[in-house]
Amino acid sequence: MSRKEQILKQLAARKKAFTILGSVVVLCAVIFGLYWGFYGSRYISTDNAYTATEIAQVTPEIDGTIKAVNVVDTNSVKEGEILVEIDPRDMQVAYDKAKANYDRAKIDFDRRKALSTSGSVSADELTRSENDLAQASANFREATLNLERTTIRSPIDGVVAKRQVQLGQRVRAGTPMMVIVPLLKLHVDANFKESELEKIHIGQKVRLTSDLYGSRVVYQGVVDGFSGGTGAAFATIPAQNATGNWIKVVQRVPVRIQLQPEELAANPLSVGVSMKVRVDTRSD
Repeated sequence: MSRKEQILKQLAARKKAFTILGSVVVLCAVIFGLYWGFYGSRYISTDNAYTATEIAQVTPEIDGTIKAVNVVDTNSVKEGEILVEIDPRDMQVAYDKAKANYDRAKIDFDRRKALSTSGSVSADELTRSENDLAQASANFREATLNLERTTIRSPIDGVVAKRQVQLGQRVRAGTPMMVIVPLLKLHVDANFKESELEKIHIGQKVRLTSDLYGSRVVYQGVVDGFSGGTGAAFATIPAQNATGNWIKVVQRVPVRIQLQPEELAANPLSVGVSMKVRVDTRSD
Protein backbone atom coordinates (compact mmCIF):
# COMPACT_ATOMS: atom_id res chain seq x y z
CA MET A 1 0.00 0.00 0.00
CA SER A 2 1.38 3.33 -1.00
CA ARG A 3 2.01 6.24 1.35
CA LYS A 4 -0.89 8.17 -0.17
CA GLU A 5 -3.29 5.29 0.30
CA GLN A 6 -2.26 4.96 3.96
CA ILE A 7 -2.90 8.66 4.55
CA LEU A 8 -6.32 8.45 2.87
CA LYS A 9 -7.21 5.40 4.95
CA GLN A 10 -6.18 7.18 8.17
CA LEU A 11 -8.22 10.25 7.23
CA ALA A 12 -11.24 8.05 6.50
CA ALA A 13 -10.85 6.32 9.89
CA ARG A 14 -10.57 9.65 11.65
CA LYS A 15 -13.62 10.98 9.84
CA LYS A 16 -15.55 7.89 10.83
CA ALA A 17 -14.42 8.27 14.47
CA PHE A 18 -15.39 11.94 14.54
CA THR A 19 -18.73 11.09 12.97
CA ILE A 20 -19.38 8.46 15.61
CA LEU A 21 -18.25 10.86 18.37
CA GLY A 22 -20.48 13.61 16.98
CA SER A 23 -23.40 11.21 16.83
CA VAL A 24 -22.80 10.20 20.45
CA VAL A 25 -22.63 13.86 21.52
CA VAL A 26 -25.83 14.66 19.65
CA LEU A 27 -27.55 11.60 21.14
CA CYS A 28 -26.45 12.59 24.65
CA ALA A 29 -27.71 16.12 24.05
CA VAL A 30 -31.04 14.78 22.83
CA ILE A 31 -31.34 12.43 25.83
CA PHE A 32 -30.45 15.24 28.23
CA GLY A 33 -32.92 17.56 26.52
CA LEU A 34 -35.65 14.97 26.78
CA TYR A 35 -34.75 14.32 30.43
CA TRP A 36 -34.77 18.01 31.25
CA GLY A 37 -37.95 18.70 29.32
CA PHE A 38 -39.98 15.83 30.75
CA TYR A 39 -38.38 15.31 34.17
CA GLY A 40 -35.52 17.55 35.27
CA SER A 41 -37.35 20.85 34.84
CA ARG A 42 -40.56 19.45 36.34
CA TYR A 43 -39.50 17.65 39.50
CA ILE A 44 -37.49 18.87 42.48
CA SER A 45 -36.21 16.23 44.87
CA THR A 46 -34.47 15.98 48.22
CA ASP A 47 -33.62 13.25 50.70
CA ASN A 48 -33.13 15.79 53.49
CA ALA A 49 -36.62 15.21 54.85
CA TYR A 50 -38.07 13.74 58.04
CA THR A 51 -41.48 12.93 59.48
CA ALA A 52 -42.83 15.12 62.30
CA THR A 53 -46.08 15.81 64.12
CA GLU A 54 -47.71 18.01 66.77
CA ILE A 55 -47.52 15.90 69.93
CA ALA A 56 -49.85 16.24 72.93
CA GLN A 57 -48.16 16.74 76.30
CA VAL A 58 -49.94 15.00 79.20
CA THR A 59 -49.61 16.81 82.56
CA PRO A 60 -51.73 16.85 85.74
CA GLU A 61 -53.68 19.97 86.68
CA ILE A 62 -53.61 19.19 90.43
CA ASP A 63 -51.11 17.95 92.99
CA GLY A 64 -51.48 14.38 94.19
CA THR A 65 -50.20 10.81 94.49
CA ILE A 66 -50.40 8.48 91.50
CA LYS A 67 -52.90 5.70 92.17
CA ALA A 68 -52.79 3.92 88.79
CA VAL A 69 -50.92 4.13 85.47
CA ASN A 70 -52.81 2.29 82.75
CA VAL A 71 -50.42 2.62 79.79
CA VAL A 72 -46.80 2.12 78.83
CA ASP A 73 -44.72 3.39 75.92
CA THR A 74 -45.87 2.15 72.47
CA ASN A 75 -49.49 1.61 73.63
CA SER A 76 -52.12 2.89 71.21
CA VAL A 77 -54.82 4.97 72.91
CA LYS A 78 -58.07 6.62 71.90
CA GLU A 79 -59.24 10.11 72.78
CA GLY A 80 -60.87 10.04 76.22
CA GLU A 81 -59.18 6.81 77.33
CA ILE A 82 -57.98 6.86 80.97
CA LEU A 83 -54.19 7.13 81.15
CA VAL A 84 -53.45 7.92 84.80
CA GLU A 85 -55.46 8.09 88.02
CA ILE A 86 -54.49 10.31 90.95
CA ASP A 87 -55.58 9.26 94.46
CA PRO A 88 -58.94 11.08 94.76
CA ARG A 89 -59.41 10.94 98.56
CA ASP A 90 -58.17 14.45 99.34
CA MET A 91 -60.22 15.89 96.49
CA GLN A 92 -63.25 13.86 97.58
CA VAL A 93 -63.08 15.37 101.08
CA ALA A 94 -62.78 18.86 99.60
CA TYR A 95 -65.73 18.10 97.31
CA ASP A 96 -67.93 16.86 100.18
CA LYS A 97 -67.17 19.99 102.25
CA ALA A 98 -67.84 22.30 99.32
CA LYS A 99 -71.10 20.53 98.51
CA ALA A 100 -72.29 20.74 102.13
CA ASN A 101 -71.50 24.47 102.26
CA TYR A 102 -73.27 25.02 98.95
CA ASP A 103 -76.37 23.11 100.08
CA ARG A 104 -76.50 25.07 103.34
CA ALA A 105 -76.01 28.40 101.58
CA LYS A 106 -78.71 27.51 99.04
CA ILE A 107 -81.22 26.62 101.73
CA ASP A 108 -80.38 29.76 103.71
CA PHE A 109 -80.75 32.00 100.64
CA ASP A 110 -84.05 30.41 99.58
CA ARG A 111 -85.47 30.89 103.10
CA ARG A 112 -84.43 34.55 103.27
CA LYS A 113 -85.70 35.22 99.77
CA ALA A 114 -89.13 33.83 100.73
CA LEU A 115 -89.24 35.97 103.87
CA SER A 116 -88.08 39.11 102.08
CA THR A 117 -91.47 39.50 100.38
CA SER A 118 -93.13 40.03 103.80
CA GLY A 119 -90.44 42.42 105.01
CA SER A 120 -89.10 40.00 107.63
CA VAL A 121 -85.62 40.08 106.03
CA SER A 122 -83.86 43.28 105.05
CA ALA A 123 -82.45 43.87 101.59
CA ASP A 124 -78.89 44.00 103.00
CA GLU A 125 -79.33 40.64 104.71
CA LEU A 126 -80.69 39.10 101.51
CA THR A 127 -77.73 40.51 99.54
CA ARG A 128 -75.24 39.02 102.02
CA SER A 129 -76.98 35.66 101.74
CA GLU A 130 -76.89 35.85 97.95
CA ASN A 131 -73.16 36.64 98.04
CA ASP A 132 -72.54 33.70 100.37
CA LEU A 133 -74.40 31.43 97.95
CA ALA A 134 -72.37 32.71 95.01
CA GLN A 135 -69.12 32.07 96.90
CA ALA A 136 -70.25 28.59 97.98
CA SER A 137 -71.29 27.82 94.39
CA ALA A 138 -67.86 28.85 93.05
CA ASN A 139 -66.08 26.71 95.64
CA PHE A 140 -68.34 23.78 94.82
CA ARG A 141 -67.62 24.09 91.07
CA GLU A 142 -63.88 24.24 91.76
CA ALA A 143 -64.05 21.16 94.02
CA THR A 144 -66.06 19.29 91.38
CA LEU A 145 -63.52 20.17 88.71
CA ASN A 146 -60.57 19.13 90.89
CA LEU A 147 -62.21 15.79 91.63
CA GLU A 148 -62.68 15.21 87.90
CA ARG A 149 -59.02 16.10 87.35
CA THR A 150 -57.90 13.08 89.37
CA THR A 151 -58.71 11.05 86.25
CA ILE A 152 -56.35 11.97 83.41
CA ARG A 153 -57.56 11.03 79.94
CA SER A 154 -55.91 11.03 76.54
CA PRO A 155 -56.61 14.31 74.71
CA ILE A 156 -56.23 12.69 71.26
CA ASP A 157 -55.87 9.39 69.43
CA GLY A 158 -52.25 8.30 69.23
CA VAL A 159 -49.36 6.30 70.65
CA VAL A 160 -47.87 6.73 74.13
CA ALA A 161 -44.24 7.88 74.26
CA LYS A 162 -41.80 9.24 76.87
CA ARG A 163 -43.82 7.93 79.84
CA GLN A 164 -42.16 9.29 82.98
CA VAL A 165 -44.80 8.81 85.68
CA GLN A 166 -44.69 5.88 88.13
CA LEU A 167 -47.16 4.28 90.53
CA GLY A 168 -47.04 5.94 93.96
CA GLN A 169 -45.19 9.00 92.68
CA ARG A 170 -46.10 12.35 94.20
CA VAL A 171 -46.66 14.82 91.38
CA ARG A 172 -47.33 18.51 91.20
CA ALA A 173 -49.53 20.31 88.70
CA GLY A 174 -47.70 20.64 85.40
CA THR A 175 -45.35 17.69 85.93
CA PRO A 176 -44.66 16.02 82.51
CA MET A 177 -46.12 12.49 82.57
CA MET A 178 -45.97 11.37 78.94
CA VAL A 179 -46.70 12.48 75.41
CA ILE A 180 -49.26 11.20 72.93
CA VAL A 181 -48.03 11.01 69.35
CA PRO A 182 -50.83 11.20 66.72
CA LEU A 183 -49.24 8.93 64.10
CA LEU A 184 -52.15 9.38 61.69
CA LYS A 185 -51.49 13.13 61.61
CA LEU A 186 -47.83 12.99 60.65
CA HIS A 187 -46.39 15.45 58.17
CA VAL A 188 -42.98 15.71 56.52
CA ASP A 189 -40.51 18.57 56.92
CA ALA A 190 -38.52 18.58 53.69
CA ASN A 191 -35.47 20.84 53.60
CA PHE A 192 -35.02 22.31 50.11
CA LYS A 193 -32.23 24.58 48.92
CA GLU A 194 -33.20 28.23 48.90
CA SER A 195 -32.49 28.35 45.15
CA GLU A 196 -35.17 25.68 44.57
CA LEU A 197 -38.04 27.40 46.40
CA GLU A 198 -39.08 29.62 43.50
CA LYS A 199 -40.71 26.66 41.73
CA ILE A 200 -42.36 25.16 44.82
CA HIS A 201 -45.88 26.34 45.71
CA ILE A 202 -48.59 25.36 48.18
CA GLY A 203 -50.91 22.71 46.77
CA GLN A 204 -48.36 20.96 44.53
CA LYS A 205 -48.39 17.17 44.55
CA VAL A 206 -45.53 15.30 46.21
CA ARG A 207 -44.30 11.73 45.86
CA LEU A 208 -42.65 10.36 48.99
CA THR A 209 -40.85 7.16 49.97
CA SER A 210 -39.38 6.26 53.35
CA ASP A 211 -36.16 4.54 54.35
CA LEU A 212 -38.37 2.35 56.56
CA TYR A 213 -40.26 0.67 53.67
CA GLY A 214 -38.12 1.58 50.70
CA SER A 215 -39.45 2.21 47.20
CA ARG A 216 -42.16 -0.48 47.50
CA VAL A 217 -44.38 1.91 49.50
CA VAL A 218 -45.16 5.30 47.94
CA TYR A 219 -46.99 8.08 49.79
CA GLN A 220 -48.87 10.84 47.99
CA GLY A 221 -48.54 14.21 49.70
CA VAL A 222 -49.28 17.88 49.13
CA VAL A 223 -47.15 20.95 49.80
CA ASP A 224 -48.81 22.54 52.84
CA GLY A 225 -46.61 25.50 53.78
CA PHE A 226 -43.16 27.03 54.22
CA SER A 227 -41.14 27.68 57.35
CA GLY A 228 -40.66 31.28 58.44
CA GLY A 229 -36.89 30.90 58.28
CA THR A 230 -33.98 28.62 57.42
CA GLY A 231 -32.77 25.87 59.70
CA ALA A 232 -29.68 27.93 60.53
CA ALA A 233 -31.80 30.93 61.56
CA PHE A 234 -33.55 28.86 64.26
CA ALA A 235 -30.44 27.04 65.45
CA THR A 236 -29.50 27.25 69.13
CA ILE A 237 -26.30 29.01 68.11
CA PRO A 238 -27.11 30.85 64.85
CA ALA A 239 -24.37 31.46 62.29
CA GLN A 240 -22.51 34.76 62.60
CA ASN A 241 -21.81 35.97 59.06
CA ALA A 242 -20.46 39.43 59.95
CA THR A 243 -16.85 38.27 59.91
CA GLY A 244 -13.92 38.75 57.57
CA ASN A 245 -13.63 35.06 56.73
CA TRP A 246 -17.30 34.64 55.76
CA ILE A 247 -18.02 31.89 53.25
CA LYS A 248 -21.41 31.70 51.56
CA VAL A 249 -23.29 28.49 52.28
CA VAL A 250 -26.48 27.56 50.46
CA GLN A 251 -29.22 27.49 53.08
CA ARG A 252 -32.14 25.09 53.30
CA VAL A 253 -35.71 26.06 54.13
CA PRO A 254 -38.14 23.52 55.67
CA VAL A 255 -41.23 22.88 53.54
CA ARG A 256 -44.19 21.22 55.25
CA ILE A 257 -45.77 18.37 53.29
CA GLN A 258 -49.14 16.97 54.29
CA LEU A 259 -49.61 13.18 54.26
CA GLN A 260 -52.81 11.18 53.79
CA PRO A 261 -54.20 9.54 56.98
CA GLU A 262 -55.42 6.47 55.08
CA GLU A 263 -51.94 5.86 53.67
CA LEU A 264 -50.42 6.26 57.14
CA ALA A 265 -52.96 3.79 58.51
CA ALA A 266 -51.98 1.24 55.86
CA ASN A 267 -48.22 1.79 56.28
CA PRO A 268 -47.52 3.49 59.65
CA LEU A 269 -44.49 5.71 60.14
CA SER A 270 -42.75 6.94 63.28
CA VAL A 271 -41.66 10.47 64.10
CA GLY A 272 -38.20 11.30 62.73
CA VAL A 273 -38.15 8.70 59.91
CA SER A 274 -36.04 9.70 56.90
CA MET A 275 -38.00 10.35 53.70
CA LYS A 276 -37.24 10.93 50.03
CA VAL A 277 -39.37 13.69 48.52
CA ARG A 278 -40.14 14.60 44.91
CA VAL A 279 -42.28 17.67 44.18
CA ASP A 280 -44.17 17.92 40.90
CA THR A 281 -43.81 21.64 40.12
CA ARG A 282 -46.39 21.46 37.29
CA SER A 283 -49.18 20.02 39.41
CA ASP A 284 -50.52 23.26 40.95
